[in-house]
Amino acid sequence: MRVGFNRRPWLYLLPAAAVLVPLFGYPVYMLGLLSVFDYRQAQVSGGQPSTFVGFGNYATLVGDGRFWEVLAQTVGFAAALVLATLAVGAALAVLLTRVGPVPRTALSLAALGAWAAPAMTGSTVWMFLFDADLGLVNQVLGLTGFNWFYDRWVTFLVVGATIVWHSFPLVMLTLYAGIQAIPASVLEAAALDGASAWNSFWKVVVPMLRPLVTIVVIQSVIWDFKVFTQIYVMTNGGGVAGQNTVLNVYAYQTAFGSSEYGLGSAIAVVMTLVLLVFTLVYIRALHRGGERL
Repeated sequence: MRVGFNRRPWLYLLPAAAVLVPLFGYPVYMLGLLSVFDYRQAQVSGGQPSTFVGFGNYATLVGDGRFWEVLAQTVGFAAALVLATLAVGAALAVLLTRVGPVPRTALSLAALGAWAAPAMTGSTVWMFLFDADLGLVNQVLGLTGFNWFYDRWVTFLVVGATIVWHSFPLVMLTLYAGIQAIPASVLEAAALDGASAWNSFWKVVVPMLRPLVTIVVIQSVIWDFKVFTQIYVMTNGGGVAGQNTVLNVYAYQTAFGSSEYGLGSAIAVVMTLVLLVFTLVYIRALHRGGERL
Protein backbone atom coordinates (compact mmCIF):
# COMPACT_ATOMS: atom_id res chain seq x y z
CA MET A 1 0.00 0.00 0.00
CA ARG A 2 1.45 3.34 -1.03
CA VAL A 3 1.52 5.99 1.63
CA GLY A 4 0.33 9.40 0.38
CA PHE A 5 2.59 12.42 0.50
CA ASN A 6 1.86 14.56 3.54
CA ARG A 7 1.95 18.22 2.53
CA ARG A 8 1.05 19.65 5.92
CA PRO A 9 4.60 19.79 7.41
CA TRP A 10 5.82 21.60 4.28
CA LEU A 11 2.98 24.09 4.50
CA TYR A 12 4.01 24.88 8.07
CA LEU A 13 7.55 25.58 6.85
CA LEU A 14 6.50 27.95 4.06
CA PRO A 15 6.34 31.16 6.18
CA ALA A 16 9.84 30.58 7.56
CA ALA A 17 11.14 29.59 4.12
CA ALA A 18 9.66 32.73 2.57
CA VAL A 19 11.88 34.78 4.89
CA LEU A 20 14.99 32.61 5.20
CA VAL A 21 15.47 31.58 1.56
CA PRO A 22 15.84 35.15 0.21
CA LEU A 23 17.71 36.28 3.32
CA PHE A 24 20.35 33.55 3.11
CA GLY A 25 19.97 32.34 -0.45
CA TYR A 26 21.00 35.57 -2.17
CA PRO A 27 24.22 36.10 -0.14
CA VAL A 28 25.21 32.46 -0.74
CA TYR A 29 24.50 32.87 -4.45
CA MET A 30 26.64 36.03 -4.62
CA LEU A 31 29.39 34.31 -2.65
CA GLY A 32 29.47 31.44 -5.11
CA LEU A 33 29.36 33.86 -8.04
CA LEU A 34 32.32 35.89 -6.79
CA SER A 35 34.32 32.72 -6.18
CA VAL A 36 34.47 31.96 -9.93
CA PHE A 37 35.74 35.43 -10.90
CA ASP A 38 39.07 37.19 -10.58
CA TYR A 39 37.63 39.99 -8.50
CA ARG A 40 40.07 42.44 -6.92
CA GLN A 41 40.20 46.11 -5.97
CA ALA A 42 40.49 47.13 -9.63
CA GLN A 43 37.20 45.40 -10.39
CA VAL A 44 35.53 46.87 -7.30
CA SER A 45 36.47 50.40 -8.35
CA GLY A 46 35.37 49.75 -11.93
CA GLY A 47 38.86 50.26 -13.38
CA GLN A 48 38.95 46.80 -14.93
CA PRO A 49 36.27 44.30 -15.95
CA SER A 50 35.75 41.12 -13.96
CA THR A 51 37.41 38.03 -15.45
CA PHE A 52 35.70 34.65 -15.29
CA VAL A 53 38.20 32.07 -14.05
CA GLY A 54 35.85 29.14 -13.35
CA PHE A 55 37.45 26.91 -10.74
CA GLY A 56 40.72 28.82 -10.93
CA ASN A 57 40.38 30.22 -7.41
CA TYR A 58 39.69 26.75 -6.05
CA ALA A 59 42.71 25.38 -7.92
CA THR A 60 44.80 28.10 -6.28
CA LEU A 61 43.57 26.97 -2.86
CA VAL A 62 44.31 23.31 -3.60
CA GLY A 63 47.90 24.23 -4.44
CA ASP A 64 48.30 26.56 -1.45
CA GLY A 65 50.07 24.85 1.44
CA ARG A 66 49.09 27.68 3.77
CA PHE A 67 45.40 27.02 3.07
CA TRP A 68 45.71 23.34 4.01
CA GLU A 69 47.65 24.23 7.15
CA VAL A 70 44.97 26.70 8.26
CA LEU A 71 42.18 24.25 7.36
CA ALA A 72 43.72 21.46 9.46
CA GLN A 73 44.31 23.88 12.33
CA THR A 74 40.70 25.08 12.13
CA VAL A 75 39.28 21.56 12.16
CA GLY A 76 41.39 20.57 15.18
CA PHE A 77 40.57 23.75 17.09
CA ALA A 78 36.84 23.44 16.33
CA ALA A 79 36.79 19.78 17.42
CA ALA A 80 38.43 20.65 20.74
CA LEU A 81 35.97 23.50 21.28
CA VAL A 82 32.95 21.30 20.58
CA LEU A 83 34.11 18.62 23.01
CA ALA A 84 34.93 21.18 25.71
CA THR A 85 31.62 23.00 25.26
CA LEU A 86 29.63 19.78 25.47
CA ALA A 87 31.57 18.59 28.52
CA VAL A 88 31.15 21.87 30.43
CA GLY A 89 27.53 22.34 29.38
CA ALA A 90 26.51 18.76 30.21
CA ALA A 91 28.30 18.79 33.57
CA LEU A 92 26.61 22.05 34.61
CA ALA A 93 23.23 20.80 33.34
CA VAL A 94 23.51 17.81 35.66
CA LEU A 95 24.66 20.12 38.46
CA LEU A 96 21.54 22.25 38.01
CA THR A 97 19.40 19.19 38.72
CA ARG A 98 21.27 18.48 41.97
CA VAL A 99 21.36 21.92 43.64
CA GLY A 100 18.69 23.98 45.34
CA PRO A 101 16.66 26.84 43.84
CA VAL A 102 18.98 29.66 44.96
CA PRO A 103 22.28 28.30 43.55
CA ARG A 104 20.39 27.07 40.47
CA THR A 105 19.06 30.56 39.82
CA ALA A 106 22.47 32.15 40.45
CA LEU A 107 24.22 29.72 38.08
CA SER A 108 21.57 30.19 35.39
CA LEU A 109 21.79 33.99 35.58
CA ALA A 110 25.60 33.87 35.43
CA ALA A 111 25.44 31.59 32.39
CA LEU A 112 22.89 33.82 30.68
CA GLY A 113 25.16 36.81 31.33
CA ALA A 114 28.05 35.03 29.57
CA TRP A 115 25.75 34.04 26.71
CA ALA A 116 24.34 37.54 26.30
CA ALA A 117 27.74 39.24 26.29
CA PRO A 118 28.79 40.34 22.78
CA ALA A 119 31.78 38.44 21.43
CA MET A 120 33.78 41.67 21.12
CA THR A 121 33.08 42.66 24.72
CA GLY A 122 33.82 39.22 26.12
CA SER A 123 37.06 38.97 24.15
CA THR A 124 38.23 42.36 25.40
CA VAL A 125 37.46 41.44 29.03
CA TRP A 126 39.38 38.17 28.75
CA MET A 127 42.32 40.02 27.18
CA PHE A 128 42.45 42.31 30.21
CA LEU A 129 42.26 39.31 32.55
CA PHE A 130 45.27 37.71 30.82
CA ASP A 131 47.25 40.92 30.25
CA ALA A 132 50.97 40.37 30.79
CA ASP A 133 51.41 43.37 33.12
CA LEU A 134 48.05 44.23 34.68
CA GLY A 135 46.06 41.01 34.23
CA LEU A 136 44.31 39.51 37.22
CA VAL A 137 45.34 35.98 36.22
CA ASN A 138 49.07 36.80 36.30
CA GLN A 139 48.68 38.59 39.62
CA VAL A 140 46.88 35.64 41.21
CA LEU A 141 49.32 33.07 39.79
CA GLY A 142 52.39 35.22 40.42
CA LEU A 143 53.42 35.11 36.76
CA THR A 144 54.76 38.63 36.42
CA GLY A 145 55.13 39.64 32.78
CA PHE A 146 54.05 36.27 31.36
CA ASN A 147 52.60 36.75 27.86
CA TRP A 148 49.66 34.40 27.31
CA PHE A 149 49.40 35.39 23.64
CA TYR A 150 52.90 34.54 22.45
CA ASP A 151 52.97 30.74 22.31
CA ARG A 152 50.62 29.16 19.74
CA TRP A 153 49.08 26.52 22.01
CA VAL A 154 48.77 28.73 25.08
CA THR A 155 47.04 31.32 22.91
CA PHE A 156 44.63 28.72 21.57
CA LEU A 157 43.95 27.62 25.15
CA VAL A 158 43.02 31.13 26.30
CA VAL A 159 40.99 31.93 23.20
CA GLY A 160 39.32 28.53 23.39
CA ALA A 161 38.34 29.15 27.02
CA THR A 162 36.78 32.44 25.95
CA ILE A 163 34.77 30.76 23.20
CA VAL A 164 33.60 27.97 25.52
CA TRP A 165 32.58 30.63 28.06
CA HIS A 166 30.38 32.19 25.38
CA SER A 167 28.99 28.87 24.13
CA PHE A 168 28.35 26.56 27.09
CA PRO A 169 25.15 28.30 28.38
CA LEU A 170 23.12 27.14 25.36
CA VAL A 171 24.26 23.55 25.85
CA MET A 172 23.68 23.74 29.60
CA LEU A 173 20.16 25.14 29.40
CA THR A 174 19.14 22.89 26.50
CA LEU A 175 20.28 19.70 28.22
CA TYR A 176 18.88 20.82 31.58
CA ALA A 177 15.47 21.32 29.97
CA GLY A 178 15.77 17.86 28.41
CA ILE A 179 16.66 16.25 31.73
CA GLN A 180 13.73 17.96 33.41
CA ALA A 181 11.40 16.63 30.69
CA ILE A 182 12.34 12.99 31.44
CA PRO A 183 9.49 11.41 33.44
CA ALA A 184 10.45 10.70 37.04
CA SER A 185 8.81 7.29 36.72
CA VAL A 186 11.49 6.24 34.21
CA LEU A 187 14.32 7.03 36.61
CA GLU A 188 12.42 5.43 39.48
CA ALA A 189 11.99 2.25 37.46
CA ALA A 190 15.71 2.18 36.71
CA ALA A 191 16.48 2.61 40.42
CA LEU A 192 14.11 -0.22 41.32
CA ASP A 193 15.91 -2.44 38.83
CA GLY A 194 19.12 -1.81 40.76
CA ALA A 195 20.73 0.77 38.48
CA SER A 196 23.10 3.17 40.19
CA ALA A 197 22.91 6.92 39.60
CA TRP A 198 25.85 6.63 37.21
CA ASN A 199 24.27 3.79 35.23
CA SER A 200 20.92 5.59 35.15
CA PHE A 201 22.59 8.65 33.70
CA TRP A 202 24.48 6.85 30.92
CA LYS A 203 21.92 4.17 30.06
CA VAL A 204 18.67 6.08 30.58
CA VAL A 205 19.22 9.83 30.55
CA VAL A 206 21.84 10.08 27.81
CA PRO A 207 19.94 7.94 25.24
CA MET A 208 16.79 10.01 25.83
CA LEU A 209 18.79 13.22 25.32
CA ARG A 210 20.39 12.18 22.02
CA PRO A 211 18.07 14.27 19.82
CA LEU A 212 18.96 17.36 21.88
CA VAL A 213 22.64 16.42 21.87
CA THR A 214 22.46 16.16 18.08
CA ILE A 215 21.10 19.70 17.84
CA VAL A 216 23.70 21.23 20.15
CA VAL A 217 26.53 19.31 18.46
CA ILE A 218 25.58 20.60 15.02
CA GLN A 219 25.15 24.14 16.32
CA SER A 220 28.48 23.99 18.16
CA VAL A 221 30.30 22.67 15.11
CA ILE A 222 28.90 25.46 12.94
CA TRP A 223 29.72 28.18 15.46
CA ASP A 224 33.17 26.89 16.38
CA PHE A 225 34.27 26.11 12.81
CA LYS A 226 33.52 29.64 11.66
CA VAL A 227 34.82 31.42 14.77
CA PHE A 228 36.21 34.85 13.92
CA THR A 229 35.77 37.60 16.50
CA GLN A 230 37.59 36.02 19.43
CA ILE A 231 40.56 34.93 17.33
CA TYR A 232 40.83 38.20 15.44
CA VAL A 233 40.50 40.43 18.51
CA MET A 234 42.54 38.45 21.04
CA THR A 235 45.41 37.54 18.69
CA ASN A 236 45.43 40.81 16.73
CA GLY A 237 44.51 39.12 13.47
CA GLY A 238 45.99 35.64 13.87
CA GLY A 239 48.78 35.75 16.43
CA VAL A 240 52.54 35.93 16.05
CA ALA A 241 53.41 35.31 12.37
CA GLY A 242 49.84 34.15 11.81
CA GLN A 243 50.32 31.03 13.95
CA ASN A 244 46.76 31.19 15.34
CA THR A 245 44.97 31.88 12.07
CA VAL A 246 41.74 29.97 11.47
CA LEU A 247 39.85 29.64 8.21
CA ASN A 248 37.40 32.49 8.76
CA VAL A 249 40.22 34.88 9.62
CA TYR A 250 42.20 33.61 6.63
CA ALA A 251 39.25 34.30 4.33
CA TYR A 252 38.89 37.82 5.77
CA GLN A 253 42.59 38.58 5.37
CA THR A 254 42.61 37.24 1.82
CA ALA A 255 39.51 39.17 0.77
CA PHE A 256 39.94 42.47 2.60
CA GLY A 257 43.62 42.48 3.52
CA SER A 258 44.93 41.41 0.12
CA SER A 259 41.89 42.65 -1.86
CA GLU A 260 41.48 39.22 -3.47
CA TYR A 261 37.72 39.06 -3.08
CA GLY A 262 37.24 36.16 -5.48
CA LEU A 263 39.78 33.99 -3.67
CA GLY A 264 38.36 34.98 -0.29
CA SER A 265 34.89 34.01 -1.50
CA ALA A 266 36.24 30.62 -2.60
CA ILE A 267 37.55 30.04 0.93
CA ALA A 268 34.14 30.93 2.34
CA VAL A 269 32.45 28.51 -0.08
CA VAL A 270 34.80 25.74 1.03
CA MET A 271 33.89 26.47 4.65
CA THR A 272 30.19 26.28 3.83
CA LEU A 273 30.62 22.97 2.00
CA VAL A 274 32.66 21.45 4.84
CA LEU A 275 29.94 22.37 7.36
CA LEU A 276 27.20 21.09 5.07
CA VAL A 277 28.97 17.76 4.51
CA PHE A 278 29.59 17.31 8.24
CA THR A 279 25.95 18.05 9.10
CA LEU A 280 24.61 15.64 6.48
CA VAL A 281 27.03 12.86 7.42
CA TYR A 282 26.29 13.28 11.13
CA ILE A 283 22.51 13.21 10.63
CA ARG A 284 22.77 10.22 8.28
CA ALA A 285 24.85 8.32 10.83
CA LEU A 286 22.20 8.98 13.47
CA HIS A 287 19.43 7.72 11.22
CA ARG A 288 21.43 4.58 10.46
CA GLY A 289 21.73 4.06 14.21
CA GLY A 290 17.96 4.24 14.57
CA GLU A 291 17.83 7.73 16.08
CA ARG A 292 15.08 10.17 15.12
CA LEU A 293 15.45 13.95 15.29
